Amino acid sequence: MIKTAFITGATSGIGKATAEIFAKNNIRLILCGRRAERLAEIKVELSKLTEVTTLQFDVSKKEEVANAINSLPENFKEIDVLINNAGNAHGLSAIQDGNLEDWDAMLDINVKGLLYVSKAIIPKMTERNSGFIVNIGSIAGKDVYPNGNVYCATKHAVNALNKAMRIDLNKYNIRVSAIHPGAVETEFSNVRFKGDTAKAKSVYAGYKALQAKDIADIIHFVITRPYHVNIEDLVVYPTAQATPTILNKE
Repeated sequence: MIKTAFITGATSGIGKATAEIFAKNNIRLILCGRRAERLAEIKVELSKLTEVTTLQFDVSKKEEVANAINSLPENFKEIDVLINNAGNAHGLSAIQDGNLEDWDAMLDINVKGLLYVSKAIIPKMTERNSGFIVNIGSIAGKDVYPNGNVYCATKHAVNALNKAMRIDLNKYNIRVSAIHPGAVETEFSNVRFKGDTAKAKSVYAGYKALQAKDIADIIHFVITRPYHVNIEDLVVYPTAQATPTILNKE
């Protein structure tokens, strides 16, 4: 039975939607993010349904990660499920025009951040011989599209790490799964286009994109299968999307 879930990137989008559905199903929550105000708001809201604690830290800062996780209250230290959801995209440029700061941000959060959080939590799972890790990837980890270069590289790394985790942790009875969404209408594009809301909105115009709740429903389904069942790799597109670049728009 799942009692406690640790969710990174819980202040918006897929992370927040996952926290909401978990709370409705009486799963104790450790919600992580960089925005203290949003974490506080979500804690107030979801504490009406389940026990909630929050950790404010940047997943790309290894000392912050370790210190935050070490500071967990005693009744939250036994983590049954880790949702590695924190991630971002910065820019959409050809490789020769790429911004080095954007590249660093994506590598630091999408790859190093996932590793830092996993490193802090996995040892206690191996001690107990139980646990579930869900890595939120992307279709960018399955295919490469024009101008996606470094973002696609980071999500290919998530795909590879997911496979490697499953092999290394198999003998400890730990389930490992990845979910790779297509176009999901969240703050993702607003971040990618650095606050250009018109450009961000155009990404989702003319078709019905996936919603954060759609992916949250799938995450909840995956983690609640009988323990002998591991849905190890799942790609999810909106019906209108055939590939990263082929969309049936009105």
